[in-house]
Amino acid sequence: MNNHVDDAHRGGMRNVWIITISMTILAVCYTMIIPFLPIYLLELGVSKDDVALWSGLVFGITFLIAGIMAPIWGKIADNKGKKRMALRAGFAIAISYFLIGLVTDQYQLLLGRAFVGFANGFYPAAMTMVSLSVDEKRVGRALGIFQMGLILGNVIGPFLGGAIESVVGMRPVFYVSGIAVFIATLAVLFFVKEPRIASKKVEDTTATKQKTSLREDFKAVSEKPVLVRLLWIFFFMQCAIMMLQPILALYVGDMQGTMEGAAIISGTILSIGGLAGALTTNLWVRIGERRGYFQTISYCMIGSGIVLLLQSLPVGIWWFGVLQVLIGSCIVGINPSLSAAVTLNTEPGFRGRMFGMTTTAQQFGSMVGPVFASLVSTYIGISYVFSITGALLLYLGFQARRLSVQHD
Repeated sequence: MNNHVDDAHRGGMRNVWIITISMTILAVCYTMIIPFLPIYLLELGVSKDDVALWSGLVFGITFLIAGIMAPIWGKIADNKGKKRMALRAGFAIAISYFLIGLVTDQYQLLLGRAFVGFANGFYPAAMTMVSLSVDEKRVGRALGIFQMGLILGNVIGPFLGGAIESVVGMRPVFYVSGIAVFIATLAVLFFVKEPRIASKKVEDTTATKQKTSLREDFKAVSEKPVLVRLLWIFFFMQCAIMMLQPILALYVGDMQGTMEGAAIISGTILSIGGLAGALTTNLWVRIGERRGYFQTISYCMIGSGIVLLLQSLPVGIWWFGVLQVLIGSCIVGINPSLSAAVTLNTEPGFRGRMFGMTTTAQQFGSMVGPVFASLVSTYIGISYVFSITGALLLYLGFQARRLSVQHD
């Protein structure tokens, strides 16, 4: 009975499912666009020699501005409401996609991508609402559902974007994305209830909602070593992911001796790994609920690290594809477990700010990872990117194991 009353205040699993569906749509739209930005630059008249440079700029500007703005949006979400922040971000992203569909040169595209970074904030607001919509015993399960929706969006998006682009060109992809994001945000507006914290936590929440500066927020986090370590894990985890994605097609091309068909093969391999991850997300969530989230993070990272070290051996594409299924199954358990660990180590009234900081860590990881990967692949070799990333994940896995002893 108490659980039902508590859910009425929080929004319950209805909130979780509606937010997850909306986040899935945003992920589909994001991945419909991202892989094809270089093609859009060519359509805008950028020469082939300059496409790599402009691709780096239009990617990087979004991550940079989003990373700077994330803690600010998270702070506003704690003070003004998470739902309001999700609505602001969703409608602003929809507008930005429409504007990018109207650009006529690379400079306007750069400004449009900068606006996307400024508009960002739906993900941390959505994550915070999911974590607050259910009681702490079900947080891991709720975040697992949310993560599964995110993975499905990342799997569907590239195929859908490629299909639309091949039939009608790149500009309509932005218009379709803008309409879809607008509809998803309307669903949040009409069907998601702003989570209310249970009465026994009101005093804690009121205390944490007092107006503080960003400096004071960062100081509060720095005084909790577990949160600092979680932020570093978020950063390095995103570095690892973004180190691998840009070079995957090149690595496949190296293994088969030609770049012909490398994009399709690498995209298929990524999608198969993503589907394997979608199928195993809830398994990792259950392990986290039973054995502890830091323990689960250590399992997933150590498993991913071992598989990446095996992938650095260029034995063949089939071998690489089979291992991608394994890494998809392992790596998928990390983000929901990290988010659950943040939830359980952060007071409800501070949670929006904390998820804003984790988003900042991820955005900066998204900037650093590709740059580091390009340097390693240029001066040492592509296969070494996989071995270095594998070694990094093994190290992080053993660090998470140490945290497990202290906090699980």
